[in-house]
Amino acid sequence: MSSEKFIVIVTGLSGAGKTVTIRTLEDMGFFCVDNLPPPVVSEFLKMLDEYSNFKNIAIGIDIRVKDFLETATELIKKIKDNYNVEVLFLEADEETILLRYKETRRPHPLSSSYGSLQEAFKQEIELLYPLRCSADRVIDTSKLNPHELKSLIRSMYGAENISPSITILSFSYKKGIPVNADLIFDARFLPNPYFIPSLTDLTGKDKPVKDFMLKQRETIEFLRYIKEFLKFAISGYKKEGRAYVTVAIGCTGGKHRSVALVEEIAEYLKGLSLNPVVVHRDL
Repeated sequence: MSSEKFIVIVTGLSGAGKTVTIRTLEDMGFFCVDNLPPPVVSEFLKMLDEYSNFKNIAIGIDIRVKDFLETATELIKKIKDNYNVEVLFLEADEETILLRYKETRRPHPLSSSYGSLQEAFKQEIELLYPLRCSADRVIDTSKLNPHELKSLIRSMYGAENISPSITILSFSYKKGIPVNADLIFDARFLPNPYFIPSLTDLTGKDKPVKDFMLKQRETIEFLRYIKEFLKFAISGYKKEGRAYVTVAIGCTGGKHRSVALVEEIAEYLKGLSLNPVVVHRDL
């Protein structure tokens, strides 16, 4: 058996949460591929062995490849001889599955063959029964919302303590609010170094501008509130399983105040054992 790779086979009933599970594993750093026909899985893994260094892999197999399901259980036995493999089967009760399909208005993969959603549900249970029997873990998601399922998957596969990737960004309001920002703070009320002749041509990355900004009473208070809020918010994002968070701070020109604040907050986040990416959009 190869100890180099850990493979999760994600399978289960349509509407039980496979998409949420695979996306969560992808956010955790797994190399994910969904709806791969079982006969090509072995060749796919050999290719990864030869051409990549991925250690964690997730493969989705479900009713959409029903023509190949008979080979799926044999395939799992085969790859378990060579890799560390776990089969994760997701299911939910009929009432929950029907409600989820009603809410999303998406067709069941078997609806064209079996007519009603109820009949498609029953046929899927029967067709996937061998895979369920080969599962190492079975999760009933009937009482779980997507956030709770995501949290469960993260805890099962060791990511409950992983913090989101944080980008902290400065910008100019003149050039528009960044559309990808999750949190936006407006620094335009703070004293502006631009109007001090010796600082006009400098930026918030220069020490004289930083020193000017960080000694202002308003700046001190503003930074205190931002730091306390970010510590609180990041803890919440972490529990929710957010992979990315972008924090934006804006001022009029995007050159002095917002830049200095971003630099200061980045240092604060590093002190929390985070590794923020700093972007000065309009500098």
